[in-house]
Amino acid sequence: MRQLWARRPAWMRSIRFRLAMLSSTVLLFIATAVVGGIYLAVAHNVQNEPVTETFQAIEGIDRTDGTFKPLRRIEVAEVADIEAAVNAETLASLRAYSVYALAGLFVTSLAVGWLLAARALRPVRDIAATAKDVQAGDLSRRVALHRDDELGTLAESIDAMLAHLDEVFTSQRQFVDDASHELRTPLAVIRTNVDAVLARPDVPEHERSRAVAVVDRAVDRMTRLVEDMLAAARSAAPMRVQPAVNLSAVVHEEVEEFTTLAVERELELVVELDHDVVLPADPDTVRRVVDNLLANAVRLAPRGSVVATSVGRSPGAPWAFVAVRDEGPGIAPEDQRRVFDRFWRSDPPGTEQDGHAGLGLSIVREVAEAHGGLVRLHSQLGVGSVFVLWLPTSRERGLAPPPSGSPVARAAV
Repeated sequence: MRQLWARRPAWMRSIRFRLAMLSSTVLLFIATAVVGGIYLAVAHNVQNEPVTETFQAIEGIDRTDGTFKPLRRIEVAEVADIEAAVNAETLASLRAYSVYALAGLFVTSLAVGWLLAARALRPVRDIAATAKDVQAGDLSRRVALHRDDELGTLAESIDAMLAHLDEVFTSQRQFVDDASHELRTPLAVIRTNVDAVLARPDVPEHERSRAVAVVDRAVDRMTRLVEDMLAAARSAAPMRVQPAVNLSAVVHEEVEEFTTLAVERELELVVELDHDVVLPADPDTVRRVVDNLLANAVRLAPRGSVVATSVGRSPGAPWAFVAVRDEGPGIAPEDQRRVFDRFWRSDPPGTEQDGHAGLGLSIVREVAEAHGGLVRLHSQLGVGSVFVLWLPTSRERGLAPPPSGSPVARAAV
């Protein structure tokens, strides 16, 4: 039976045919109930029996002499019996006409349902056509129904999903292209030194030592790039488990790790902690974010300046912040929008070129967004910069945004 059911023509397996058949069947059932009710009511109120008893009557002429001359015999019946017979004939005709009418109604309703189903399912065909184009690789296609009904809501949801997928795939392609470009340079350096120096036995020892140092720096650059790429991939993933994290303790530990480097660069690290700032967050990613902010500040801060790190809460709002303030060269207003883009770098004059890949601040932004927070930059050329990481202290949805201003003052020149 299933095989026979599966062998039906394609048009009989379509939703259009099912809708037409369903509407026709329902309409036929309703019409049958109405006609059957009318028939039963009429049959109940009238006598509808055929004539079963007749009488013989003689038709003739009365003569003038008082005698009767018979001409022919005829059958007669009572008036009530004749009415009953007429009613029986009428009900029989009503049954026949009802069957014909119901059959015609079913065929007509099936045709009308077929046309109406085609009109109602037209948006579904548009959605299916868009899905085929997307499957072929065209993520720019949109359904764009513009209807104020359930199908319009479905189309809007699909368009929003396609827009998000298009943005994600575009970002991934850009990330791969940028990563390939960043890896190409150190690979070229390594290959050049291996082919020109390390692979030749007659190269002087000082040239070989110089080549080894260059290759070692290139390998370090590639290692940092790969680590940043892995951190960026992890930060983009949704945070499933968010235990309670003491933000003050995490920041204090990270600042201690930068003490030696700050001493080497003649920097003063200042810590301003609001103790026991606890919030739901992933500890490892929070450490990575604070590490990137401090590394960026220490790299750009001029020798003899101050790098201040602050942790606190927003008064009257469920937000906590980590602010890293430096007295570096600052960032131009036209570059402040790009500072959180992947692989974007700005090395002002006087800063050390350490071969960083430009992924640190983009990781900070992605981690903040994954936790439901955000990161803001407050910078002025010649004065310094303040990077503020805002994280929610509650898992509730629909929180009011954090304050737009900086929770700490900029550094003085």
